[in-house]
Amino acid sequence: MEVITVNGKAYEALRLLGKGKGGCSWLVSDGENRYVLKQIHHEPCEYYTFGDKLGSELRDYARLSRLGIPMPELLAVDREHERLLKAYIDGDTVDVLVMEDRLSADCLEQIKAMCRTLYAAGLNIDYYPTNFIPHDGILYYIDYECNAYMDQWNFENWGSKYWSKTGEFLNAFGKKENPAQTPGSP
Repeated sequence: MEVITVNGKAYEALRLLGKGKGGCSWLVSDGENRYVLKQIHHEPCEYYTFGDKLGSELRDYARLSRLGIPMPELLAVDREHERLLKAYIDGDTVDVLVMEDRLSADCLEQIKAMCRTLYAAGLNIDYYPTNFIPHDGILYYIDYECNAYMDQWNFENWGSKYWSKTGEFLNAFGKKENPAQTPGSP
């Protein structure tokens, strides 16, 4: 297994959790506990402009923490290597729950409550379902990204398309729509 350090402390990389526009997240272990290590990357993104990615992550974490948005705790920052160490939230992401018809009404109520708080503060978060994990009755936003509020990127106009088995959701997660629902099928 690969070893990744954060401020000189070694963590064993157990598996890649995901790759986003700003970095790659790994499940790591120090031999006793599991964590998420986010390695900032500098790959271009055609639909998003970045400045200081690490600085943005830290600023956004502080903003969302002040608002009380449930997130994994930021445990360490390695500025030299542009790495963040976060608490690990165990569980399935919302996309998995949607695909398996296990997303609870409570999760939807919790995201709507987050939205009320965020909109009042003039913010949106990345409502993509891979960024949320319910654990012990609390819906956690496992990313730290937030942006100035814009109607087109709010939950109702964009994010909600990925919180149920819509065509957008099924296309994004590699499943075809039910052939009986496809125009032109027998």
